[in-house]
Amino acid sequence: MQERIVGKVKRVNGPVLTISGITDAMMMELVHVSDMRIVGEIVKLDGDRATVQVYEDATGIAPGDNVYGSGMSLSVELGPGLIGNIYDGIQRPLEEIRTLSGDFIGKGIEVPAVSHDKLWHFVPSAEVGSKISRGSVFGTVQETERVEHRIMVPPAFKGELTITSIAAEGDYKVTDTIAQIEDESGKSYPLTMIQHWPIRVPRPVADHLDLKVPLITGLRVIDTLFPLSKGGTVAIPGGFGTGKTMTQHSIAQWCDADIIVYIGCGERGNEMTDVLREFPNLIDPRTGLSLMQRTVLIANTSNMPVSAREASIYTGITMAEYYRDMGYNVAIMADSTSRWAEALRELSGRMEEMPAEEGFPAYLPTRIAQFYERAGHMKTLSGGDGSVSVIGAVSPPGGDFSEPVTQHTKRFVRAFWGLDRSLASARHYPAISWLDSYSEYVDEVRDWWNGHSQDKWSENRRRIMELLQKEVRLQQIVKLVGPDALPDSQNFILEVCSLFKTAFLQQNAFDDIDRYCSVEKQVKMLGVILHYYDLGSEAISKGVPLVKVRRLQVVQDIAKMRFTVSNDSADDIDKLELKLERSMMQLGSLYDE
Repeated sequence: MQERIVGKVKRVNGPVLTISGITDAMMMELVHVSDMRIVGEIVKLDGDRATVQVYEDATGIAPGDNVYGSGMSLSVELGPGLIGNIYDGIQRPLEEIRTLSGDFIGKGIEVPAVSHDKLWHFVPSAEVGSKISRGSVFGTVQETERVEHRIMVPPAFKGELTITSIAAEGDYKVTDTIAQIEDESGKSYPLTMIQHWPIRVPRPVADHLDLKVPLITGLRVIDTLFPLSKGGTVAIPGGFGTGKTMTQHSIAQWCDADIIVYIGCGERGNEMTDVLREFPNLIDPRTGLSLMQRTVLIANTSNMPVSAREASIYTGITMAEYYRDMGYNVAIMADSTSRWAEALRELSGRMEEMPAEEGFPAYLPTRIAQFYERAGHMKTLSGGDGSVSVIGAVSPPGGDFSEPVTQHTKRFVRAFWGLDRSLASARHYPAISWLDSYSEYVDEVRDWWNGHSQDKWSENRRRIMELLQKEVRLQQIVKLVGPDALPDSQNFILEVCSLFKTAFLQQNAFDDIDRYCSVEKQVKMLGVILHYYDLGSEAISKGVPLVKVRRLQVVQDIAKMRFTVSNDSADDIDKLELKLERSMMQLGSLYDE
């Protein structure tokens, strides 16, 4: 649809404009304001007036400026070239913009999200006369060494379609017509490698599937105690400095998702700078290639227009759904949804809407739900399956988990990795509290984990969680009467839990061995710690003093195994277990006599 004048600016209130003389406009229509062509969106219609929120700095807009309607919603451009790119909140490629306007984004600047000049090698996977439908894959492009980009029929089509022509294998631009299809009425349509999709509309799927496979992150406290399914949702709340961003960085680098979408939503500029510098240099452990070969970055820092921050998470999750439709498992990191909620609050205030809790708009829970409900493990329209896992950081002011964003987020996620200030202060990372955190995916991933641990995972996890709960009660007694008042059997519980925290839950992101832990190593590490508890408890019940058990050399070896045993040599933990049994047997024999 061609652009046309839909009204004129009457009032400017920061990024919120009042438009008068509305003649032909739609709700949520993409518009351009003034001759500077500043991008905006109609968010309210009232008779011949409309409210527009603009996604750029509104400086320079004046009453009387024309507003041009596009006839379409705010959409993203989807096609080969997304992977490895860095976008702002409304999918403008920052690297391309920098070459055009320097270090600052020029007003009204428009650049295609994917290059329209680059040639891609297209390989057809269908032929003339093939019957296809919406979502069907009819060709592929090797987007990066890691990602095969599957060219799909856009989901907007209905019914059975027939391919009437298709391009031969070769190099084409994303805007070139590579196929012609015909619908049941005989109408013909050209297909290119590009799709456009409104960011606030979930992409359609064939069905929702069970969440039975865990997303392996390589972080022991997550994978073993509070697992996340592929297609699941989780919140990571924590105050300033507790490690939300670092935890998400570790997950982005090491998790076994096929595609990573990282959204820096309202974060500080220096944090996003670190991300932009580090990610291209990080190596994907599974391929040995750059992490950027499977990553899309959205950088919308706290000093960028607040309305673009509000749009950024929808931009990110729409791109994630696009790769899900190809059959990939996608993990999306939103850092942080609190800054996104603050953008909603500011825009709501400028539109003079009635505030709710702490000034947030009354529709905050609805918006949070709309975001997290787009996660899931889906059967795609092409007949395959893919998933979108959402990992959202929450930044409650002062670390107060009772504030509205954290509380409403807990309603819509099924896992909660609460970060603890005292753990972070003690340099215990990841600072995920084993008391405040939970995961509702434990039962769903139990069969997968038991299948990878000789049916030990579920029972071992239950036992260690019980020990941690007992430790809390014993620590309360210790604070009142001191550790000497406890018998050795109870002090040994404190000893084992302390070992578990330092040898298992703590992880060093800067250590070549400890920064990632394989499934096999996690299972064996937990097993040897519980075996130490069983053998030690038995020895103490026979009269062996706790101090003798504690001073065994093998206990020090267990404490260091996270650094000394690599993922490729996890069987060394079995040798450690044999050494533990021999040491306990020798110790017990001394007291049997």
